[in-house]
Amino acid sequence: MLVEFPQYPFKIKEEEGITYIFDTIRKGWMVLMPEEWVRQNFIQYLIQVKQYPASLMAIEKEIMLGEMVKRFDILVYDRNHQPWMIIECKGMETPLNESALEQVLRYNISIPVPYLVITNGSHTFAFRKTEAALEALEDLPYFTDHNL
Repeated sequence: MLVEFPQYPFKIKEEEGITYIFDTIRKGWMVLMPEEWVRQNFIQYLIQVKQYPASLMAIEKEIMLGEMVKRFDILVYDRNHQPWMIIECKGMETPLNESALEQVLRYNISIPVPYLVITNGSHTFAFRKTEAALEALEDLPYFTDHNL
């Protein structure tokens, strides 16, 4: 699916040769790496285009996968504060392959959600989990379309 990022006046600064971007969800400056650029643009897409409440998003939180500690990129909660969608972001130069899908599926073991998304900014794949399989979506749902 094609995701067109909205225009957004990101706050960017440089200190000692390192470029930072301000994350409005985490309320702090993050090192501007390729993956962070995609993450910040995708967050604004969710908020501005798909009407997802910023207050129902968690960014880069730790989860346990067996004995390993991992971090998801974006987790969206429903209005009852139950996990609803996991989004895995990659840098634009990183291809979205089976490995990226397997990563978000592993996260889904620890945090079961009905919606899974992988994106590198250029390409985005979204799925809805059914009891039998993953159903590919042609577009992300609008938050307001769900009785959440």
